[in-house]
Amino acid sequence: MLSQLDYLRDFNTASVFLRLILALVMGGLIGLDRGLRHRPAGPRTYTLVCIGASLTMVLSQYEYVMLTTDWAPMAEAVGLKTDVSRFGAQVINGIGFLGAGTVIATNQQKVKGLTTASGLWASACLGLVIGAGFYEAAFFAFLIILATMWLLRPVEEYFIERSRNLNIYVEVRSMGDLGEVLRTVKEQGISIFDMDIHHGKEQIIQKPNAVLYLRMPHRRAHHEVVALLSDLEEVYAVKEL
Repeated sequence: MLSQLDYLRDFNTASVFLRLILALVMGGLIGLDRGLRHRPAGPRTYTLVCIGASLTMVLSQYEYVMLTTDWAPMAEAVGLKTDVSRFGAQVINGIGFLGAGTVIATNQQKVKGLTTASGLWASACLGLVIGAGFYEAAFFAFLIILATMWLLRPVEEYFIERSRNLNIYVEVRSMGDLGEVLRTVKEQGISIFDMDIHHGKEQIIQKPNAVLYLRMPHRRAHHEVVALLSDLEEVYAVKEL
């Protein structure tokens, strides 16, 4: 059955067209998850990355074919050689600047954008596979990437919600009110193994705040702890990190 794909593995107009269409569809679908969640990179970004990576592999194959056929006399005269894997390696290195642009650190000391950055990197790798005409691996990798982004998210949230470790960002009306927050936490039998306090003197942050690194004595829904602290009059805002 796979032998039927041999024609599409060859370097011809039909195979090039198919590879770019696959990069368009697969890259766009992978980016759809990020777009629906209003993340920095969406379907267009992922599509362009995947298509660009595919074009890189197509260009590598084109140069190789031309250097062994039409350009062969000139290449032999000047001693020109090409490595078809060289462009692909540069894509993997170059995608780093896009990934770095999607990773940010918030004022609550939380790093966001890592999934988007890793998704861009995986999309670039997928584009290279598509551009090389390795269709079996491309479809299998595409399904795995989608499953990781869409299906594993609820599984991840399920286990995180029931973890005994909990990081909470809390804003209080004054530094003196932070003691009431800590007292409430300890009354629940929750251990505080670390804490970062910000006095809120900068103009960007108007109120004193702290990041509490907690460990609960037993498994408990995290939203219950967040709701408990939000009911305190001294607390201005609270959320889980």
